[in-house]
Amino acid sequence: MLKGALTVGAWTAASRVAGFARDMIIAALLGAGPVADAFFVANRLPNLFRRLFGEGAFNSAFVPVFSGLLTTEGEDVARGFAEEAAAVLAFWLLMLTILGEIFMPGILHVIAAGFARDPTKFALTITLSRIAFPYLILICLAALLSGVLNALDRFTAAAAAPLLYNAFSIGAMLALRHVLPTTGHALALGVSASGVAQLALLYWAVARAGMRLHLPRPRLTPRMRLLLRRMAPGLVGAGITQLNLTMDTFIGSLLPAGSVSLLYYADRVNQLPLGILGTAVGTALLPLLSRQIAAGDRPGAWDSLNRAIEYALVLTLPAAFALATVADPIMQVLFARGAFTHHAASLSAQSLAAYASGLPAFVLVKILAPGFFAQGDTSTPVRVGMFVLLLNFCLNLALMGPLQHVGPPTATSIAAWLNVALLSFMLRRRDYLRPDRLLFSRLARMLLATLLMAAALLATRAWLVPVPGRHVPVIDLCALIVVGLVAYGTFAQSFRVFDAARFVRKRFARLGRA
Repeated sequence: MLKGALTVGAWTAASRVAGFARDMIIAALLGAGPVADAFFVANRLPNLFRRLFGEGAFNSAFVPVFSGLLTTEGEDVARGFAEEAAAVLAFWLLMLTILGEIFMPGILHVIAAGFARDPTKFALTITLSRIAFPYLILICLAALLSGVLNALDRFTAAAAAPLLYNAFSIGAMLALRHVLPTTGHALALGVSASGVAQLALLYWAVARAGMRLHLPRPRLTPRMRLLLRRMAPGLVGAGITQLNLTMDTFIGSLLPAGSVSLLYYADRVNQLPLGILGTAVGTALLPLLSRQIAAGDRPGAWDSLNRAIEYALVLTLPAAFALATVADPIMQVLFARGAFTHHAASLSAQSLAAYASGLPAFVLVKILAPGFFAQGDTSTPVRVGMFVLLLNFCLNLALMGPLQHVGPPTATSIAAWLNVALLSFMLRRRDYLRPDRLLFSRLARMLLATLLMAAALLATRAWLVPVPGRHVPVIDLCALIVVGLVAYGTFAQSFRVFDAARFVRKRFARLGRA
């Protein structure tokens, strides 16, 4: 599991770095203006489906069934199941894409109601959404191919594919922004083009793995009905974090102009550790848990969940505290240039600190949810998710007035922690989660090391960046990063959170055997 998580995490990290480069260019060219707001809303809809399918509902329903068929009935039966799923998925997504293109104005009245107050901005958002929306069918079919590769324990191509999204977005933005009406048009076109590239890459990887797939006539076979039954509630259950973030976009559209952009940039920074750690561990955990539960190995499933929580939190806890502590220097260095002012960066930093408070919860949800999915239970997370979604909506309405752009991320973080509490309680009640002494001991030591690191960062920030909202040299942010890494590494090693020397020795031993 750890090897798979490291593979996914490394490629996800590369994709996130490329994503930061893309967002820095967008910020410099568009700032927090109306075109930026319009594109971010247009991009939110297909990306909601990407995250639901690529990281949530589809994999949670497809991987356990495909893995079970591969183990018990062989490769030919598993291939047939994957082809049936691809045919049904393609037909359904094609219908959904056509309907989305036709009824896009009505959809945007729901997810960005505040934009309707500005007819020009609303019309631009409709146009950009229609250009980007075909990405939906492309990336969801790519998610099926990713699920096949993950079930075969081949994680590289699926994890590397999102790099193409960032590469095509940057290329289209730089090459076409003077040709098309706005830079937003170029970005939206780049999104759809990247879907074609990702689908092609993953199809090649699946064929190379010896699992070449064809597209038969769509049929609702008994296995397809089972897949759809498991998948439908998972669309909400596995993707509740994304639905909560989409609600932030809805609330942001009701706030002053530019709020959607402020929330977007803050979320992008927060997504770096979330994508690297939460997605990586959750992706690698699901096939392992599925095999253990199918084999009746409950102690093995307990251990896998405990270790997955440790692997994720050993870096997520310090990342959350570090992001909250040095949010302003991060946003100043990354985005305060061109059309994106220092004041806008400072406001976005406030949203980032609020998102960071929920970062460990966002990651834990991605680890706890596979505990249900591996049992074939997608209904429990959806019940919890619907309750959390309602709570998030109520909190958003209550906080958007007094906290403005800080209200939506604060509400989302509170809702995420409640989601973790409810999922943990239900897994423990079913005896699929049994925290051991090692987990509690390491969590206590992680927290102590994290608090000491945060104190070191606060002291360093007060010395290097005494006044927030001002220009921050890159070297100062680098110094803060080094202080945080060294402080946490030193304290974590001292408190035996992990044994770095043992890890290095094992890696060198493997290289020697290779």
